Amino acid sequence: MLICACTFTRLCPNCSGEFSSIEAVVLHLNSQSTCWLHEAHPQHSPVPPGLRGSHPSTSDTTGHFHPRSGYVFGLGKNLFDRLQEDQYNYRREVNTYYPFHDEGEWELARFLVENLNQMQIDKFLKLKWFNTRPKPSFTSKDQLLDWMDALPCFAEWKVSNLEFTGYKTIRPIQLIWRDALEVVKQLFSDPVFANHITFQPHIVNVRNQREYGDYMSADLAWKIQDCLPLGATQVPIILGSDKTPVTRTTGGLKMHPIFITIGNLDSEVRSKATLRAWRCIAYMPIAKFRVHPDYQTILQARLWHKCVDLVCANLKLAAKTGCFMPDPSRFIRYVFTPLVAHVCDLPEASMIAAISKTTDVWDLDKFQKAAKAVNLSGVHMPYWHDWIYACPSVFLAGQILHTCLKFFADHLLNWTKEVVGKPELDARFITQHKRVGTRHFTKGITHVNQMTGREHRDIQRTIVASIAGAAPPRFIRALRALIEFIYLAQNPVHSADTLMSMAQALSDFHAFKDAIIKAQARRGKKGSKEDFFIPKLKLLQSFRGTVERLGTLMQFTADMTECLLITHCKDLFQSVQILNQQESIELFNLYALLHSRGASLVNVISTEDEAVTTINPALSWISHILPDETHSVHGPRPVCNHFLKGILSGDALTAFHLTLTLDFKFLSPTDIHSVYSLIDFDHALSQFIRRFSFSTGEHTRWDHRYGRFSAWKKFQLQLHSAFQPRLIMPSRVVQAYPPGESFPLGNCDNVLVNITGDNGQITTRVTQVRLIFQPNLPHASNLVLPSYLSCPLLYIQYYHFVASPNDRPELAMWTVERSYVEDQHGKHRCGGMVPLTSVTHAVELIPEYGEKIDEKISSAVCLESYDRFFLNNFADKESYHTLSTEFA
Repeated sequence: MLICACTFTRLCPNCSGEFSSIEAVVLHLNSQSTCWLHEAHPQHSPVPPGLRGSHPSTSDTTGHFHPRSGYVFGLGKNLFDRLQEDQYNYRREVNTYYPFHDEGEWELARFLVENLNQMQIDKFLKLKWFNTRPKPSFTSKDQLLDWMDALPCFAEWKVSNLEFTGYKTIRPIQLIWRDALEVVKQLFSDPVFANHITFQPHIVNVRNQREYGDYMSADLAWKIQDCLPLGATQVPIILGSDKTPVTRTTGGLKMHPIFITIGNLDSEVRSKATLRAWRCIAYMPIAKFRVHPDYQTILQARLWHKCVDLVCANLKLAAKTGCFMPDPSRFIRYVFTPLVAHVCDLPEASMIAAISKTTDVWDLDKFQKAAKAVNLSGVHMPYWHDWIYACPSVFLAGQILHTCLKFFADHLLNWTKEVVGKPELDARFITQHKRVGTRHFTKGITHVNQMTGREHRDIQRTIVASIAGAAPPRFIRALRALIEFIYLAQNPVHSADTLMSMAQALSDFHAFKDAIIKAQARRGKKGSKEDFFIPKLKLLQSFRGTVERLGTLMQFTADMTECLLITHCKDLFQSVQILNQQESIELFNLYALLHSRGASLVNVISTEDEAVTTINPALSWISHILPDETHSVHGPRPVCNHFLKGILSGDALTAFHLTLTLDFKFLSPTDIHSVYSLIDFDHALSQFIRRFSFSTGEHTRWDHRYGRFSAWKKFQLQLHSAFQPRLIMPSRVVQAYPPGESFPLGNCDNVLVNITGDNGQITTRVTQVRLIFQPNLPHASNLVLPSYLSCPLLYIQYYHFVASPNDRPELAMWTVERSYVEDQHGKHRCGGMVPLTSVTHAVELIPEYGEKIDEKISSAVCLESYDRFFLNNFADKESYHTLSTEFA
């Protein structure tokens, strides 16, 4: 239940005038005697992700903002402006890199601190190499570290000693932490995020359906805004923690890190650990109490909650009373900080949610028994108990890694091993065709005891089609339903239709789960089990409501907290000094780059609708204003955009790339016959020329029988995201290798191709690319090739559809079979020529193995040894969406 926040006497953030309420401040700022000039008002605001790329007059996308949200209350200073308040700023007006001599010395100092320990730095500075060369201004590691300490730093780390009255610990309890509110102010005012931040709750409708994306587009953001004062801006707090301890190398001290980010930032920015959108705010102590072992857990849980309560105290106050805070563009906003999500695994979520109000809380024996009687852990003062709007049933959202991927590994994969058998299951994965960019399990999947979430995803891709024939159809249908649910749950945006599909997939599983029991696949320590008392399975039922309340689940995945342990805690917590230096160095490096080049410290709001090749706000900013300095920015690099210089399809929705270096030059038709084993190449090319000369009216005197051809062994295909059309996806490599030692029958991938018939109707066909080529003309020739021969061409071999998804409901996949023809060459595969630009998608085919796989077949000849295949719609999330919604 939401409780409306009270109003308080407020000062105008511009003139410091005192007013009775925030409404009075708004009236003052809008009056003729305002202290804030109209010229200083914002001209543009960042566009929310769900509305980017849409034009009101042509798009199916519409939306509106909460009318009482996101007001601006004047001008302040963003994060980089505050760097200029440092005590040494007057020196940096002369030398931007003070206390270092220049940019080069700063880069050397940064390299030493980030890559060498203190002893190694000392050894480096004492090298004889410096006897004949200029030494840096710093002559020792102590001086270097002192200079690093002199860099501007916000939200400084500190150490607090804690005690539990009446309970002793083996070691003193030390909490290493910093004020979470100061960290949030730093995130909220960072100009790097100016084009990736949203200030107002909004509703997005696509083709008259509500769309759920980031938190600000979901129901809870709107409901909380209804309870906030006029003009308030929500800064939704997202915490993240992982019970995996990090250990200090000296003393063996173990601690749990806790992280924070804000829901205003785009989820695609928050989903990458190297983009500085998440910050560590505390290292939680793991104390050992001198008590009976039965009470260790309850005391440790209470200590954890007490520490989080201390770290987030000011955040909770801001959530209740609000505070003024500048945004990345320097505009002051009236901010409230509700807790909307805490990303963690299931055991930790149980610890976070536990409360009780029975008996004396410090009589551990009685209290613990009373708590356990009602399935509570015994924590009497959880950190969120006085955080307004916070409810564990809401902010402990189901997340993909532990609820879905580990559920798949712990249960679905084990059920499949029981039904199919480990040797047979391994053989089917080992035999699969190798595609570039896709994990191939050369040793199978059953021998691995511990897997990452990425490996779980890779197994999910092909397991449904791979076990067809080796498992009962009803068992496969139950398995496929859950994998379908997992794929749908990972959508970056949701609509009423996708939420309904999720519910239907879960319903299908429950309708067919009896097949799992019948196959005795669900087993425990005492043999087969006949129940489905699985907590993670029960949690799946909450996903739909979570999406409607908080937005897409992918923004809360625990993959992030596990990555943060690597990216943010790799230097652990050796000292508070080092923790302060890490953030200061990164912040100062970007500031100094901008200041030294005379660039503005405000990131201009982009109003252009441009394609996105990288989700790296810092890189995007620098590439626009200082394109020659992009090497100075760390983090994800942009994908190569082949839409700029590549070959485009007729509708410009697909881009292709071929290397300038040819794999074969001046091949004759005879060479192609022998190298590629394509006996009908001449006939296929002749038919292609005849068809296109008739349809285009362009005729040629060039005789292909005596022609010469260039050839490539692969090409790259690039598409826009099916979910976010502005986002350009990494290119997919399509192979067309001729037979050789490693691949006796060739190594060729499959694609979808649009074929235009004689009647002008376009048909989509599944094909295998066998040759990528282009005709050549001698330099001395006066012939001119027609347009249809002047572009790269493909020799393809066709498949035809033999079954629809409805024919095999347990798979819900298309079944294709190789097409054959009989002519003077005998019976052979049906081939043909098409322009490269007729390809629309790269696809994956899984052979129909039958009841038992042929052990003589290897992955090198897998595609060439079978004739019937399943068109795998689980190849990746983009393929799943395309084959489910567009392909028919």
